[in-house]
Amino acid sequence: MHALLRCRRLASRRLFSSIPSKMRVVEVKQQNNDPPTATPDAQRRRRPGPDSLHVTEAPTPEVGEGEVLVKVATAGVNRPDVLQRLGLYPPPPGHSPYIGLEVAGTVVAVGPSVPESPGLSVGDSVMALANGGGYAEYCAVPHGQCLDIPSNIDMIQAGCIPETFFTVWHNLFQQQNVFGTSLKKGDSVLIHGGTSGIGSTAIQMAKSMGLTPYATAGSTKKCEACLELGAVAAINYKTEDFVMRMKELTNGKGLNLVLDMVAGPYLTKNLQVLATEGRIAVIGSLGGVHSELSMRDLMRRRLTVGGSTLRARDNAIKAKIASDLKEHIWPMIEKGQISVRVDTMFDMEEAAEAHRLMESSRHIGKIALRISKP
Repeated sequence: MHALLRCRRLASRRLFSSIPSKMRVVEVKQQNNDPPTATPDAQRRRRPGPDSLHVTEAPTPEVGEGEVLVKVATAGVNRPDVLQRLGLYPPPPGHSPYIGLEVAGTVVAVGPSVPESPGLSVGDSVMALANGGGYAEYCAVPHGQCLDIPSNIDMIQAGCIPETFFTVWHNLFQQQNVFGTSLKKGDSVLIHGGTSGIGSTAIQMAKSMGLTPYATAGSTKKCEACLELGAVAAINYKTEDFVMRMKELTNGKGLNLVLDMVAGPYLTKNLQVLATEGRIAVIGSLGGVHSELSMRDLMRRRLTVGGSTLRARDNAIKAKIASDLKEHIWPMIEKGQISVRVDTMFDMEEAAEAHRLMESSRHIGKIALRISKP
């Protein structure tokens, strides 16, 4: 794995002299020794568990063209990290082989072709959407995916913002999303997993942008948290039929969009709660990767089902999202209209515990890793 990282650091315009050649990083220790004849079920059972995560030493990444090197203080923990550990979400070609898609810390080097701009100089504090490698002391990120840290956000919260905020903005408001259109003020949206990192972000962003957000969650406590975040109504999917409740809440009209991280058997139910010309944005598959749907219903009501992952999108799309967030969402964060709830903070050496908590879904909000002191 180390061979996949380039060991030589390119010359940069500005550089801290104290950058070490080696760094600590969380690595997945492969444990799968299944024979070629092992059944798919056997292979799934033997995929690397949380205890496969351990801290090791690796070469510090070089600063490439258009990149900055961040000394990482905090890294957010996200569901795609778990999938990568399991071998189900491999990094795209050319991306870091290590886990971690969002970081906050201090710029320590600036590569060629990075524009002179506030927030992109050595010593500046930034948060960034990473193309992998966030669970490490140093992370090289494209400069367009960096954002300044609002004055009322600390470094822990900052490390838990980019992945969820970029994902929600892209699926709900960016014209370049899979639907080719964004939601408009007054539209309604159902957000599954309302207390997850994505869910808690989506509820607040939807409300602040003038949408009508509804949410589902798996306990009374979590439903209460959804309401506190700004959901108009929160449905306990373990005790209520969310299809029936959404029809009641919308007076039979239905919803403009469902933000779905469950998929599987939820797809059919999601179609039932949509208004005519409604859309489903699939951004996860916690309920399974296979679904059935009625093509007749899809055609009759002109419904759209789309899916996307942000990681494989090119840097220009991600830079546009960063620019949009800076323009539209950062002022709301500064005013306290949108906040970041961090459920639990773990040390880097406790990455296994962080993944265990993520897989349990007991958390409300985000999970963070403390990598180093800012």
